[in-house]
Amino acid sequence: MKASLTGSGKKVMIAMSGGVDSSVAAALLLEAGYSVIGVTMQIWPDKSELPGSSDQSAGTCCSIEAVQDAKRVADLLCIPHYTLNLKDVFKEKVIDYFIREYISGRTPNPCIACNRHIKFGALLEKAISMEMDYVATGHYAAIEQSSAAGRYILKKSAAFKKDQTYVLYDMTQDQLSKVLFPLAGYNKAQVREIASRLGLPTASKQESQEICFVEDDDYARYISENYPSAFVPGEFADINGNHLGRHEGIAHFTIGQRKGLGKAFGKPMFVVAIDAVRNRVILGDESQLFSDSLTAGDLNWIAIANLDSEMKVMAKIRYNAQEVPSKLIPAPDGKLMVKFDSPQRAVTPGQSVVFYDGDIVVGGGIIEL
Repeated sequence: MKASLTGSGKKVMIAMSGGVDSSVAAALLLEAGYSVIGVTMQIWPDKSELPGSSDQSAGTCCSIEAVQDAKRVADLLCIPHYTLNLKDVFKEKVIDYFIREYISGRTPNPCIACNRHIKFGALLEKAISMEMDYVATGHYAAIEQSSAAGRYILKKSAAFKKDQTYVLYDMTQDQLSKVLFPLAGYNKAQVREIASRLGLPTASKQESQEICFVEDDDYARYISENYPSAFVPGEFADINGNHLGRHEGIAHFTIGQRKGLGKAFGKPMFVVAIDAVRNRVILGDESQLFSDSLTAGDLNWIAIANLDSEMKVMAKIRYNAQEVPSKLIPAPDGKLMVKFDSPQRAVTPGQSVVFYDGDIVVGGGIIEL
């Protein structure tokens, strides 16, 4: 079923990344009768600020080429287009957080931080100041207002393979009330077909890379070039504390990693934990990667106001992971224990765990241990 959009002249600011998804989302909003303006966020730090940063290479979100593509689409659709400078807030809320998490031995998710602080934070605030009724994006997800629950509900996209609710779980009720996802009822093939039919220049454009500000997804290189002091040599050890060798800095590693350890051990070894206090990377065999539970903090609830008792859900511990049956157990410190029905591989502190009831996002939080 396609998303129901009824504009009636309401004003929408759409975030245009220069890709096919946001381009088609803008077109669908116009077709539905909204008054639309396009905005591309300028989030790239200047090279003088981050000397080793990417040169805004082609194909990345919000690159120079992306801004130009967004302008071409806006011109074709006959809508105004603006470039909004959000470099400072992006550096503070996304890049600095990204660096801070890695040097703390955790694995960040910058896309979630960007959605939380930039797209549905700074951009939404700008839209409200301009008397816009809504902000829209090209995310594959759906928002519904539930009269039974008295809440806005975030639901999976009809395009389950492209569903992006995992990176949207942190949205508040206020944000959900002011956001539109025009692609809720479409899959990628249908979106490209619409773009082709409309003659949009982004119709065949490839997907942008995962971490928009890190060229080739080489995050260790990015950190070493921009924050070389983050890399302090330390010790490899096993789970019993036995010395196994030396490493060049914990920011090189994430839970579950096997390749790129920089040392041969005579058998397959995996990163099973990172001890930032002792600057240790803990190695073990693959069996030591599995956990039957985790603790989560920084919780956000969407389908419910709060969790007061145990609840059965499907839990997802990373963007590309399969959902697994789990039990949520509230803790007295405001945190949450998640017990899996079967042990899960490479539960990673710093990543998000998101909870589902069918196609409804119940909520989520940040994995602590």
